[in-house]
Amino acid sequence: MNDNTTLSQKKEHHSTWVKWTHWIISIAFVTLLFSGIEILMVHPRLYWGETGNDLTPALFELPISRNYKHGGWEKPTAFFNDKASPVTAGRTYDIFNENGWGRSLHFLAAWFLVVTGLIYLFAGFLKRHFRRHIFLRSGEISRHSFLTDLRNHLSMKIPAATGGPQYSVLQKFSYVVVIFMLLPLIVFTGFTMSPAITAAYPFMLKIFGGVQSARTIHFFAFVLLFLFLFIHIFMVIRSGFRQKMRGMI
Repeated sequence: MNDNTTLSQKKEHHSTWVKWTHWIISIAFVTLLFSGIEILMVHPRLYWGETGNDLTPALFELPISRNYKHGGWEKPTAFFNDKASPVTAGRTYDIFNENGWGRSLHFLAAWFLVVTGLIYLFAGFLKRHFRRHIFLRSGEISRHSFLTDLRNHLSMKIPAATGGPQYSVLQKFSYVVVIFMLLPLIVFTGFTMSPAITAAYPFMLKIFGGVQSARTIHFFAFVLLFLFLFIHIFMVIRSGFRQKMRGMI
């Protein structure tokens, strides 16, 4: 973080609406994280394109439940005689298949994230929060500023918390990526996995290359957001947990 922060900036605190939206989005995201992992445990395979199931080749499988490469199938049977025919087969293995509650919880938490996120975006532009605190200023947009801040973070030269929205170059860059790229991406890929939404807006399937492609992109966006959350919590603890929490409560 720049040491040139003025005294008035140091005394600036988070707005009430920032605190409320921060905690609602945080709770929604943790709920989505928990329920999303549970959903993924039921079918830990990712594909690319329009279709994908246990009988079609996967990009990769995740070893996160007993469903991982279970291989418990009777002889596959084609519905029709041609090579492009859909294939079915009976299971011979007791798979983990309890995700009804997970999907319901995931869907509910997603709407909390979407609605609160829209309020945050609207208020952020209206009250110039993004311009004052999140967007990089002209003097900060340089390779030298970014690399210097990155080296400081990697070497754990982290300034003490101020309890307000005084962010370093690396923090601002991270927040811009999360707020304006990763969160919209994970929301729209989530919408693309909904048959009701794509029935009304089929162009979303074309944008992401199919429902299975959207699911795979959704997963990688989730991984990046999880890494951000992990690093964010670590930095909060490292820079002064009590001061940070006091500033956000």
